[in-house]
Amino acid sequence: MNPYKELPKDGRIAYLKQQDLCAKPYDKKELSPYSKTRIILMNGTEFEANWFLHQFNRHCTNNDVRRILAAVRRDEQQQQKLISSLKPLDENILETTLAYEQLAVDLTAEMAQAETNLFVKAQLNFALLEDFDHLYRYYNLFDIEFGFDGFDYTGGYTEIMPGRPTVAEPRHPDDDVRRHVCMKRDNLRTLLNASIITAAEQQTMNYYMNVGNVYPTLEGRKLYSEIAMIEEEHVTGYGSLLDPSATWYESWVMHEYTECYLYHSCYLAETDAYLKKIWLRNFEKELRHLKIATEVLEKYEGKDIRSMFPDGADFPEPIKLTSNKEYIRKVLKSVRLTGRKEDLVKVDELPDDYPFFDYQSEVVTPETAQTHLVIEREIKEKGKDFRISDAPHPDKLLRDRTRDEINLGRKKVVE
Repeated sequence: MNPYKELPKDGRIAYLKQQDLCAKPYDKKELSPYSKTRIILMNGTEFEANWFLHQFNRHCTNNDVRRILAAVRRDEQQQQKLISSLKPLDENILETTLAYEQLAVDLTAEMAQAETNLFVKAQLNFALLEDFDHLYRYYNLFDIEFGFDGFDYTGGYTEIMPGRPTVAEPRHPDDDVRRHVCMKRDNLRTLLNASIITAAEQQTMNYYMNVGNVYPTLEGRKLYSEIAMIEEEHVTGYGSLLDPSATWYESWVMHEYTECYLYHSCYLAETDAYLKKIWLRNFEKELRHLKIATEVLEKYEGKDIRSMFPDGADFPEPIKLTSNKEYIRKVLKSVRLTGRKEDLVKVDELPDDYPFFDYQSEVVTPETAQTHLVIEREIKEKGKDFRISDAPHPDKLLRDRTRDEINLGRKKVVE
């Protein structure tokens, strides 16, 4: 599909009535795990759209343009409120978190497999293993605090086991800044991947920033604090991929195009009839936003879409969100990597005086880190850590379920 061929004749925005901003919440044990992750993905996408439009407004001197931005932003806000209200009252913070991390794992894996830019693909794979580890640690906290009753919130689609140990993930800020993509050089799928994963990880970071301090247990608060700092690293890395040479107007068109693509993908993949109607309605709204953005681009910069998408604007293959167990197991072979400026290298390849080691010694005490202690407590109380896996871990150092590995990926020569 080419969204530009579907644009409405006019860009008139139809706002929702206040009483229609709350949707019917889903049943947390009946809705598909991937429907939950789609809700989180689109909530994050709408947040990114709103935040971008606020920033555009603050960097624009033309009040005519600012009024247009305000009108579109109001509609985006309404969409975000509707999507956010789908979360049920009986779904606690940790249950929602499991869906956040499943999204991070399977969305990243799906995009990485289709990515042709090898640098972007490497960054996706790198962060994938860290989110994979976060899911494992949150699930162990869940088992400690609520007990596993046999209901797998991931639907059995995503394995629960260690990735790159979270204690090895804190890096010097220098080592999370990556090379950016280029609208004029990279293909549309790469541009979309960079935009989508930045918004998705930003949503996770924001969620942890806002719920970590209200989590009901001290252990949970500490765990959220530690993992939230890694999400900051991810947003830095992914945000670095975005093309900084794009103008505000071009970036706005790209945001609207991305939203159209995602809502279209959600509509095609959705199995819940109620959600499917929401995705379709929002897709149609985003077509209006895209029309408005392209008209503003042409009026104020004298550009049309051909300058942004010289190879055409047809949607790439839609995002489906499916199980990626086999691919993730292959990526787990690179669990020993860390950052070195723009590149990713094995910890053994770093000079002894590299800032990574100083930063680790300054901010991380592995033996007292809550991301480690939650596994230690699970082992002490249950005899082994909590896992849901189809086969032994691909890395031999991460197979022992009676001890938590704290040196892999942060110290040299760990065998």
